[in-house]
Amino acid sequence: MEHVWYMDDPSVSPPGLAFVGMWRVCIYHLDANIRTAKFCHRYTYSDDFLPRDIRISQHLLLIATILGFLGRGLTILALRNMFMGIPQRHNTCNLFVVTGLLNIIAGVLVAVAVHYNYQSVRNSQGIAFLPSFRLPFRPDSQETGCTALVASVGAFLMLLSGPFLLSGQCPLGIRVHPVN
Repeated sequence: MEHVWYMDDPSVSPPGLAFVGMWRVCIYHLDANIRTAKFCHRYTYSDDFLPRDIRISQHLLLIATILGFLGRGLTILALRNMFMGIPQRHNTCNLFVVTGLLNIIAGVLVAVAVHYNYQSVRNSQGIAFLPSFRLPFRPDSQETGCTALVASVGAFLMLLSGPFLLSGQCPLGIRVHPVN
């Protein structure tokens, strides 16, 4: 998720464009000598200029990623148990339920991060970047980037898959020939 900053006022900074993302900022200045000069800075924990909404979103996305990976691993384990015909019916069903819950929680976390991003753009919140970035505190205009749409679709799909896993019957009624 990113904020797209448009800067047109040459008295504050050179005219240009900045992509302020969750993990880095990339700045494109439009100078007379150079058509576009790109400068990118990856955020670190020592960067104290980041606003609270970006910090919170970073943590939410990190937790959602970990839960998503854990959910995928449990899905693979549950499908393996089902395919191998392992007789532990309740354990395999519980793995599908846990995977559904993890998908719902991860989807909610991503949706909250998208909401924080949208609210900060809507409220035109500024960021006090370092002077070397040559960025104003608040741009002339800003909008959400296309990554917010991608994250929203991902959150929706995770939220959609969770109830399917929770509401479905345990698929162990279908027998697959076990591999010896």
